[in-house]
Amino acid sequence: MSAPAKISLLDEVKLQAEVILPVLRALRAELGVSRADAIVGDALRRWARDLYHRIGESKPGTRREKWDAVWAEDMRPRIGDAVEREMLRDDGSAREYNITRCRYAEFFRSLGEPELGAILLCDSDFHIADVGGENVEFKRTQTIMQGAPYCDFRYRFK
Repeated sequence: MSAPAKISLLDEVKLQAEVILPVLRALRAELGVSRADAIVGDALRRWARDLYHRIGESKPGTRREKWDAVWAEDMRPRIGDAVEREMLRDDGSAREYNITRCRYAEFFRSLGEPELGAILLCDSDFHIADVGGENVEFKRTQTIMQGAPYCDFRYRFK
């Protein structure tokens, strides 16, 4: 039996949206937008946090090495060309870059659901950084998903 084919993260997110959106819209009709969005958002954030922590725990090494492995082995290959990145700095103490194009944001905007995209994707960046524990500090002040011209990724390493 062959190993399952890995799909791109963008294709995976599109499949997730096909399932989540009808449920979210039904809940909005029943409970109201803010209550439904809060319930679904909280559930998706817990799911993503737990997912990335499990992936990180499966990696060998220090917390920083686990974070590096999650990015190098699990995320970057699956992201592929869905984002365009401008590297500003990458050394032992910091990694700084801007995402200047995001096909995830384009997809969720086309659905009229950028907040769902932010929960499924943008919030996950913080969960992934948390895999690095106190060794990885992550800051981001804006995202394309939320209407900014670029996403500013700023990592500091201890």
